[in-house]
Amino acid sequence: MKKILDFWQNDPSLSPNISTIHVTNANPGHFVPLPEKLDKALVDALLQENIKALYRHQWEAIQNITQSKHTIITTGTASGKSLCYLLPILDKCLKDNTATSLLLFPTKALTQDQLNTFLRLSPSTFHSSIAIYDGDTPSSQRAKIRQTARILLSNPDMLHTAILPHHPNWERFFRGLTFVVLDEVHLYRGVFGSHIANLIRRLKRVGQFYSASPIFILTSATVANAKEHAENLIEEPFQQISDSQSPRGTKYFLLYNPPIVHEELGVRRSALSEAVRMSGDLIVKGIQTLLFTHTRKNVEIGMKLLQSQNPDKAHQIFAYRSGYLPTERRKTEEALKTGKAKAVVATNALELGIDIGGMEAVIISGYPGSIAATHQQAGRAGRQKQDSLAVLVASSNPLDQYILKHPEYLFENPPEMALINPNNPLILYQHIRCAVFELPFRQNDTFGKLPWEDIHPYLQVLTLNREVFATADRFIWRANQYPSQNVSLRSTSGDSFLLQVEEDDRLITIGELDQASVDWMAHPNAIYLHQGQTFIVQELDFEKKLVRLSSFNGDYYTQPLMDQTIRTISEEKNQSVPGGAIHFGEIEVTRQLKGFRKISWLTKEILATEELELPPRTMRTVGYWIELDAVSVQKLSEYNLWSGKPNNYGPNWEKQRKLARQRDQYTCQLCGIPEKGTPHHVHHKIPFRQFPSYEQANRLENLITLCPVCHHKAESVVRIRTGLSGLRFLLSQIAPLFVLCDPGDLGSHSDPQSPISQGNPIVMLYDNSPAGIGLSETLFEKHEPILNSALEVVQNCPCGEGCPSCVGVGGENGSAGKVEAIAILKILNGQPLRL
Repeated sequence: MKKILDFWQNDPSLSPNISTIHVTNANPGHFVPLPEKLDKALVDALLQENIKALYRHQWEAIQNITQSKHTIITTGTASGKSLCYLLPILDKCLKDNTATSLLLFPTKALTQDQLNTFLRLSPSTFHSSIAIYDGDTPSSQRAKIRQTARILLSNPDMLHTAILPHHPNWERFFRGLTFVVLDEVHLYRGVFGSHIANLIRRLKRVGQFYSASPIFILTSATVANAKEHAENLIEEPFQQISDSQSPRGTKYFLLYNPPIVHEELGVRRSALSEAVRMSGDLIVKGIQTLLFTHTRKNVEIGMKLLQSQNPDKAHQIFAYRSGYLPTERRKTEEALKTGKAKAVVATNALELGIDIGGMEAVIISGYPGSIAATHQQAGRAGRQKQDSLAVLVASSNPLDQYILKHPEYLFENPPEMALINPNNPLILYQHIRCAVFELPFRQNDTFGKLPWEDIHPYLQVLTLNREVFATADRFIWRANQYPSQNVSLRSTSGDSFLLQVEEDDRLITIGELDQASVDWMAHPNAIYLHQGQTFIVQELDFEKKLVRLSSFNGDYYTQPLMDQTIRTISEEKNQSVPGGAIHFGEIEVTRQLKGFRKISWLTKEILATEELELPPRTMRTVGYWIELDAVSVQKLSEYNLWSGKPNNYGPNWEKQRKLARQRDQYTCQLCGIPEKGTPHHVHHKIPFRQFPSYEQANRLENLITLCPVCHHKAESVVRIRTGLSGLRFLLSQIAPLFVLCDPGDLGSHSDPQSPISQGNPIVMLYDNSPAGIGLSETLFEKHEPILNSALEVVQNCPCGEGCPSCVGVGGENGSAGKVEAIAILKILNGQPLRL
């Protein structure tokens, strides 16, 4: 690994861009003998796999589990977490022919991976007792699995819809239930995690009915509150195993800032192109590499670029993302394990812990959005004790740039917390419906840790709705409905669309897209990329859920133009507060494709913009919004702390704009693309708002002609957050702590001149799920403590102009609006403004 580091550090085009090299020293590991009481057949299987000893943390976890202690293992990537539960499960099953175990995984890839490990470590005579039970399991095999499975590998959705509602068919399995494993529980947070916690309540209730009290074994990536999260999820006391004693090589973690390509504007080369370049260097040096990028489209673009730059290795460069057929994903996973794949470009679908063999290097194109995800992706390298390398290639996103200037944010801060609220009334109501279908409730029953007094009102509502029949001492399901099929554990919904290509007079399915993505990825005439091949969308059939593709050899790709609007349906509550008013009501969020751009592969020039309207996608939900009144805006303006009004560039703007374009010969001064019909943009090098007068701001020497794409790049560098957008960022980070949800469970919106409030400024937070689950209403009720906390956080934050811990960050040369946000918060908290 030192050779590639030396190569980069001696390359004058790369070396100046490496801002940080963070080194984690090698650790020889701490080994202990295999437990003496392990079944002999299991010991023999371990020896065949060359496992002659355990890491100390594995031994500690197994001791806890065999002593019937609920255990969560958080020892990081490549530390052998799965062996912590595999060994006690197999040992118990081999010694007790009635014992059963249920293992729940968040993805099918993880399920398949663990099945293979179970099969390797168990005697062949036991293989028929190990089974996967998920949506892909053929119906012809399901009855046999119910009758014979001792170790069942499944997922939360199948437990919710196919196992618990039909538990009488699983009586044998539930009577022997000894262990329950939940893998990757850091994913079970927010609304999704709150559903999972109630699912576990139902599982324990059914288990109790069959006299089973299983031991729960959880694994997780590092989160700030892993033990607390486990106890909230399972409602049992937990032991945590967090000190990894597995051997590891030296880990080099580089932070890399792409070079500036226009000094005056501060525009940098794209993160993806630099990530591809560095990946290419690694491939040439024979270092197996995994390149992470944010979007499915960037996976395809990255793969295509990497193959074109390394044509002799093109057949050894793979892509991995959602939307591929299972056979394609398994092929890539196998190529990784065997070493056939020299590089894989992937979304975070490869972030989870499936075995990918001896990966040596990881390149991360753009900050993944959280400290935990960054370390999880970086940890995919070095999984076989060798030295490893991770590189975070920063994008021009302000958060990326902040991290490069403050590497301690990434390397010294704890990862994010996982929060859930199982007692959210709407979520709880849905699962009590499911639970009463599964088993009647008797008087004084509990549901998890909830006492009868908390459950009884829900059962009374179900009785009034004629779904439940009440007798003297019990509540029995009476409706014809099957409740769990109408309760989604996840926020996503809708059927998948099949992607089909005509080959030899027949349609071949090459992949699938979820309903939420089909508009922007597969609209008519969209260029769709799949495993390095390029297709054009010929037809999008909403009725048949089909996308018809054909091969495409053009020199451009497409970029969708989406429009989002928010309007109020009804206002249910409002209240006067200092500085304005707060509101709660039903809103409608509408997203619609309005057209698309054709962008040159070679120059990134916008070749054309075409109009295209697809049916709007609407989501009715509920929102809470803060309205600033005119008096507050006037007060902020008097202190020069209001930047919510659109720029008025002054009476000489049109003249200066024409002169600038004429001087620059109607050509983009960054990429060299000439105007073609539509005038280029004219950009202020130093932001307009930073001048005392329009005359100074509009001087020709402060103006430059840019095409729309380059203008967007330049604007991101000098991005200036208004106080309103800073407040929106701050509230979106703080609000989840008050309603115990994940930040993604809430949408946010701000508008300095909102039609929702007759032109007054607003900041809005809304439930990011259809109909809502009560988050926004709780925020409305907790408005005062939320605003108090927000002001306390931003005032106590030691940063100068803003950071990810308070109001967010501006561009490299911009402002984050911290002072303005503090002023707005003071007004909303009824405090006086002082300069």
